[in-house]
Amino acid sequence: MGKKNKAADVTQQKKSDLGKRIEKYGVFYILTVIPVAYLLVFRFWPVLLQLVLSFKEYSIKGGIFNSKYVGLANFKELFMGDDFRRLFVNTLRIAFLRLGFGFFPPIILAIMLFDMSSNKIRRFSQSVLYIPHFFSWVIVYGIVQILFQSTGYINYILEALGFESVNFLMKSEYFLPILIGSGIWKGLGWGTIIYLAALTSINTELFEAAKLDGAGPIQRIRYITLPGITGVVMFVLIMNLGTIMSSAGVEQILLFYNPTNYSVSDVIGTWVYRQGLGKMQYSLASAVSLFESTIGLILVLFSNWLGKKFAGVGIW
Repeated sequence: MGKKNKAADVTQQKKSDLGKRIEKYGVFYILTVIPVAYLLVFRFWPVLLQLVLSFKEYSIKGGIFNSKYVGLANFKELFMGDDFRRLFVNTLRIAFLRLGFGFFPPIILAIMLFDMSSNKIRRFSQSVLYIPHFFSWVIVYGIVQILFQSTGYINYILEALGFESVNFLMKSEYFLPILIGSGIWKGLGWGTIIYLAALTSINTELFEAAKLDGAGPIQRIRYITLPGITGVVMFVLIMNLGTIMSSAGVEQILLFYNPTNYSVSDVIGTWVYRQGLGKMQYSLASAVSLFESTIGLILVLFSNWLGKKFAGVGIW
């Protein structure tokens, strides 16, 4: 009886503690319901439906769960298709070009802004740099057209200098530079925010001590600034690698591509858009999305392992 009473007392104490926590932090528990519900409804549930649909031949009559099971037929159609190699190569090419050319500029810009002595100039520069982030891709493409079309300002300057005009938007060799350049311009300022936040967490006494010891700006950046943001840099890199298959930028490409540059602009995302919405092959589109997600998961695990092994930094 003594043991039963003791167990009952422990259970009662736990319930009492739980009630106190709910009473004390009830508002916070309620607030967590919204993001959890969002994740379940708009993230977890669609992934589950996509997983099921990838192995089915979708029909409107049968719905997702009652459609015919076809096994790996959708994946075979994807991998054995004539366009798969071109789509896969184009996707990786654009994604890695974005990562290669777009990863370091925000870091450099954040360090430059952080080292500015004038707060007014720094705030003005940040405001100007953040503005493009709020432009939609339609507006960005409109700006690109004004600059690079056959009658655009770039051709006006070329003709004034004695060169022939070039229709940049209709030539495949100029598609990638314009696409990557406009993407970097749009996200450059916004990408500095996370690095500026990391820089402000560095102890300012380290910079003051380095100045007293005669360290120059380059030395302070090398021995204080960069080591201080290594963890954040690795985190951003790992997350970027995890979304490498989707970072080609389907929304941007849908506006920028045309039949003259399909050879370099058509990626897996645009193909899924045409198959899923254009031809209503939802099962095939789901199989492709599952393939992209699997590649992303593998890259996250691999990059996290590399980060821990060589830099001692990972996201878990």
